Amino acid sequence: MKKSVVSKEYQKLQKDIIELQEQWKTSLDPDCVRPKIDKAAMEAGVPVTALAAIDFDISLFLQWIEDIGGLLSKYQPEIESSMQTIKSLMDEETAKRWIDEAFAFNYIYFASFAEENGLDGWIPQFVAETVLRPYLQLTAAKVQDEIQHGVHGAGCPVCGEPVRLAQLEGEGKKVLHCPRCSAHWNDRRVACSHCGNNDHETVKVLTIEGESAAQIQICEECKGYTKVIDTRQYIVKPTPAMLDLNTIHLDFVAQEHGYKSAGEAKQTN
Repeated sequence: MKKSVVSKEYQKLQKDIIELQEQWKTSLDPDCVRPKIDKAAMEAGVPVTALAAIDFDISLFLQWIEDIGGLLSKYQPEIESSMQTIKSLMDEETAKRWIDEAFAFNYIYFASFAEENGLDGWIPQFVAETVLRPYLQLTAAKVQDEIQHGVHGAGCPVCGEPVRLAQLEGEGKKVLHCPRCSAHWNDRRVACSHCGNNDHETVKVLTIEGESAAQIQICEECKGYTKVIDTRQYIVKPTPAMLDLNTIHLDFVAQEHGYKSAGEAKQTN
């Protein structure tokens, strides 16, 4: 497979973050997440986490923010002061707000928080998302056996993350994987994972020179795209988060051709 455009140092940082998140998950009481499987809601595209009862341990959440701050500062010493600022601002009320806004993908809130407090724009959102993921992943692990398929256009059936990554498994089955919560579910091989279009005339494949294990499935109906990786060719299969990161050049290619990771709603008369 083509060499990733992501630097080795950033790949190492992401691996360290994933290891840290795995450590965090071991400190969680499994019963702190109580999913409610509502088939009707799932068929309507409501993510499982929207209906799950999740008891967030705010003291752990605050500790994890310190942990990730220390790790980020190790790789980027220049942001240590920003992490100290976040630590000084973080109380129980702010932590709860971060959890709510991270759940809701509220990028505007975090951008405003950064601007108001003199922080680099990416830091609050990145930190909040990083410390939220163990709860999302625990939820996904609990309901994985119930997740056989998703609703096209609704994103991940567990956490709502927009679909962008698929793997070819077994006899060539297309399985969608969420880099955020690690849930996975089946999809039709020749179908747009965003709008469900299965017309082979308008669901096409972009092949990348030198990429024997990767292609980009594109849809002319909704202008969405999905990275499709044949991980059967991998000696060691990476986590969905690392696979997503290491194939980010495919996102660039798709977007340069005018396609989007979320697709567009079809117009109806």
